[in-house]
Amino acid sequence: MSFDWTAIEQEAQKEINQASSGEAIEALRIKYLGRQGLLAEITGSISALSASERPEFGKKANYLKNKLTRFLEERVSQLKEKESQDLETFDLTLPGEPIPQIGTRHPITQTIQEITAIFSKLGFVTVEGPEVENEYNNFSGLNIPLDHPSRDAFDTFYLKPETRNQKPVTRKERFLLRSHTSPVQIRVMKEHKPPLAVIVPGKVYRPDAVDASHSFVFHQIEGFLVDQEVSFADLKGTLTAFAQRLFGEKIQMRFRPHFFPFTEPSAEVDISCMLCKRNQKPVTRNQEKKCSVCGGKGWLEILGCGMIHPNVFANVGYPKDKYSGFAFGMGIERIAMLKYGINDIRLFFENDLRFLRQF
Repeated sequence: MSFDWTAIEQEAQKEINQASSGEAIEALRIKYLGRQGLLAEITGSISALSASERPEFGKKANYLKNKLTRFLEERVSQLKEKESQDLETFDLTLPGEPIPQIGTRHPITQTIQEITAIFSKLGFVTVEGPEVENEYNNFSGLNIPLDHPSRDAFDTFYLKPETRNQKPVTRKERFLLRSHTSPVQIRVMKEHKPPLAVIVPGKVYRPDAVDASHSFVFHQIEGFLVDQEVSFADLKGTLTAFAQRLFGEKIQMRFRPHFFPFTEPSAEVDISCMLCKRNQKPVTRNQEKKCSVCGGKGWLEILGCGMIHPNVFANVGYPKDKYSGFAFGMGIERIAMLKYGINDIRLFFENDLRFLRQF
């Protein structure tokens, strides 16, 4: 068996001299000197030679091994010297490459935290509840009986009931994805006696068609306060303090009569438009164009509220006429859209980094 020793040496030297990194050098070392490398293949063929050929063959193989080892060591030394020279000429005062942004809290999370922080300073505590709720807490306990027309809008997303000993499942045992955060009001009042001041953020579900202003899943904050001799004036003062803290001291508010099954009397709350400010200063003819935010109305609806209905107190076992209280609820997405000038609710859920990095 014969090998072209000179050709092997020249080819190896050429490859080693072209190596430009430590990883490339290591790959060539394995190729030529590794356990399954070329030199191992060469020395493995010695057993096939005659006794007279083996000394000369072994001498040439050992010479080749020493040559390859020296080539590799010299190239390693050359690369280290080059690296040292590059470091000496490198300007250490140059700014480093920017670190990719790790991430920030979602704008919905930021809005929830800001709102809860405001109410915390007003004496409210934050409570969370389950997203899978029983039918009683979601409807009946809140003065929304089975035949109430308001249930038509969100009496959906029921879970398949379990069969227990083949007995029919009662309506109290039926579960659904909650349509508002108000069921936590029932849970808290059943477990605790007044005075209560609670804020409840969370995710809710409704059968809304998705468009720029609607989504089948969104976030709400429910708030309620229960004590003796609580009046509508307390409700108005609390919400005014909240709105001015969130949107600015110059904001104006109005309460419009409305209907909610679980409050009486009830109202919807509007704030003056933050863009056109039509309700804060006289409007000239040049300013009569429709505003892109309020549509020229000058008012923006932000929440619903009212005094807690006596039937709700009765459903949680509170003595008749002993306590009074108010409740309110708002959509977090709507608050965030008004605060940050966002015109499409779908942006909150699409996970587009170009949008989220703005916050």
